[in-house]
Amino acid sequence: MDPDTAAPEPDSERHTLEALGLSGVPHDDPLSYPGVWPRRSGLLDGGHLWPLTRLVHPGRTPVLAVGSNASPGQLGRKMARAGLSAPVPMVKVRVTGLAVGVSAHVSRMGYISASPLSAPGTVRELFVAWLDGEQLAVVDASEGVPLPAGNFRRAWLPAAQVPVELEDGRTLPGVYAYVNRRGVLHDGGGTPRPHPGQRELLTELLAGLPRLRVLFGATPEEFVARARADAALCEHGTRLFAEEGLVTRSGLEAYVPAGRGTDAPEGH
Repeated sequence: MDPDTAAPEPDSERHTLEALGLSGVPHDDPLSYPGVWPRRSGLLDGGHLWPLTRLVHPGRTPVLAVGSNASPGQLGRKMARAGLSAPVPMVKVRVTGLAVGVSAHVSRMGYISASPLSAPGTVRELFVAWLDGEQLAVVDASEGVPLPAGNFRRAWLPAAQVPVELEDGRTLPGVYAYVNRRGVLHDGGGTPRPHPGQRELLTELLAGLPRLRVLFGATPEEFVARARADAALCEHGTRLFAEEGLVTRSGLEAYVPAGRGTDAPEGH
């Protein structure tokens, strides 16, 4: 990584994730999902998030984060567990044509994750993580991409359909995003449900689905504890969403590759 991409300061304590309020890890606290996101672009470097002064990204892959991958605490934990220490540029972007929906599966982490969905005309501020080859492999694995039965597929979203604009006004040629292969949840009337945050989401789902309460309990805390303790129960909950008729398409299926779950346009 070019050292000019960050602006380290002598007072490094100011830029620790803890000092910035970004050290939380949804993996450890599922009800905090999707975690706390930065207010601006930065360079994630171990336990620090430095101001990003210049983006240098040859050889790196742009991956759009719609859930906890935009949380420096969560992303940093993934890298640390894999023994990786290279910095990760996290760039705030303006995305047109996407909304953040609810994945149609129950995660073993104890939460129901976010997933992108097509939403023409919608404009959102999200983050793009620029990952080197090793970092990309780690994040792919965390999303279940290499596995045939994994929940997510990494799809290339071209700028013609999903413009992603940097803070300086440039538009990227495209980005990758993790699209749930099972679809997303809708609100009971066919409209995709937005992801409001984990506690609110679980409260709403448990209140409206008696069968879900039988499986996971009456409170978000009970849901988390039971989901983290039982992989088969998570799969049962995932099937329940489909059986209740609450699953719809994300509208991004055309971009989801077959095979191992990744797709790379020529030159990327």
